[in-house]
Amino acid sequence: MTAPRPLYLAGRPQATGATLEVFDTWSGERAAVVNAADADTVERAIAAAHDARDAMAALAPYARRDVLEHCVRRFLERREELAQLLCTEAGKPIRDARGEVDRLVDTFRIGAGEATRIGGEVIELQVSARARGYRGMTRRVPVGACSFITPFNFPLNLVAHKVAPAVAAGCPFVLKPSERTPLGALAIAGILAETDLPPGAFSVLPCNAAVAAPLVEDARIAMLSFTGGPVGWDLRARAGRKKVTLELGGNAACIVDADPGRPLEHVAHRLAFGAYYQSGQSCISVQRVILHRDVAAALVPLLVQRVRSLRAGNPHDEDTDIGPVIDTASADRIEGWVHEAIDAGARVLVEGRRERTLITPWLLADVPRECRLYREEVFGPVAMVETVDSFDAALDRANDSRYGLQAGVFTARLDHAMRAWERLDAGGVVVGDVPSMRVDAMPYGGVKDSGIGREGVRYAIEEMTDTRLLVIRDP
Repeated sequence: MTAPRPLYLAGRPQATGATLEVFDTWSGERAAVVNAADADTVERAIAAAHDARDAMAALAPYARRDVLEHCVRRFLERREELAQLLCTEAGKPIRDARGEVDRLVDTFRIGAGEATRIGGEVIELQVSARARGYRGMTRRVPVGACSFITPFNFPLNLVAHKVAPAVAAGCPFVLKPSERTPLGALAIAGILAETDLPPGAFSVLPCNAAVAAPLVEDARIAMLSFTGGPVGWDLRARAGRKKVTLELGGNAACIVDADPGRPLEHVAHRLAFGAYYQSGQSCISVQRVILHRDVAAALVPLLVQRVRSLRAGNPHDEDTDIGPVIDTASADRIEGWVHEAIDAGARVLVEGRRERTLITPWLLADVPRECRLYREEVFGPVAMVETVDSFDAALDRANDSRYGLQAGVFTARLDHAMRAWERLDAGGVVVGDVPSMRVDAMPYGGVKDSGIGREGVRYAIEEMTDTRLLVIRDP
């Protein structure tokens, strides 16, 4: 039997004696065994990160850049290996897995550039006579030790969006990846361990939520960044005085105006991509498609045709579009919500089927707005179509959600695009495409129950640094 893969404690591989099993999401067979952290390991990791604050802050910007550039080179060398890890532990179709590795590279490359651009500003303080002779300037300084908690659905890139900015900013960190998908995070840790980061600069600890509680509660942690579900609000309540960034998902809407500004075949293609890539297991997956009545009759058949053409199956096959969802409990919940909506009067446009954890695409119409499928985040291969009589009604319907992460708008009218940007209560508005579009340099985060704070490398660096003011009085 192969020895369990080590976790990383204070920058070094470590065996603990406790283990977690990682399963192939498609076959259900055991794919790997990893060392798991216990309470003592978590304590030692926090202490090491706290002790590494000064050394990380003193690391020159060019040295932080060099660490990140080393990671980029190694990710590129191991691209196919990393993609296969994703395919196995997350059930991500291999083409999408390669795309996530490419985004991992992008995120670290962006971080390398930002590491040498963390500046400040000169402030004019002489706004009145009493401030004559005073000069002001600011700089950004790292907050200190950070804790990161990431989910299963993007095991590389969601880790990257915390780790790359932390290294660029000069913050030591402790990362808890999802228990279901720790392999990608451990691979990143192994590459970081090849660099000249100071001792104690990072730890990557697969473990359960109870063991990880000090990552939320310990006062030595200066910032918590969590990506996941509604439990994030409880974590914030337990976090004390530390800074907190939360990305908690959504049930994204995509509006198609009377004149969408794109051929309808293209719109249907993008809607199907946005709704069903990653088996719908994305925080910005298209869940609610809001169509202007003037375009619905022509667009819906094209969307139905496109959805029916998607191939579901073994994620290791090159032509697979949709792989399994993460586990049986998720499949049970998704299936239950769909049938609840149908029983409440929703119409089935494309009927899905289920085999173990594989769910083929569902497309429904006129789902009652009180149904969980409409109100909550389904996080599965399910989308809903509804029609409205005006663009303003579409905006109102998109805002009829307790979530607000991103929204998409297809329109040819500039005034409608600007009105959407003004009125949609979301962290981001994407015009001319689906809300599922994300570039790793852009600010990313939500409002309402979708969370607080922003990721996207430069914006995450702002979250991981504080403004420090210097005032100098002329002699």
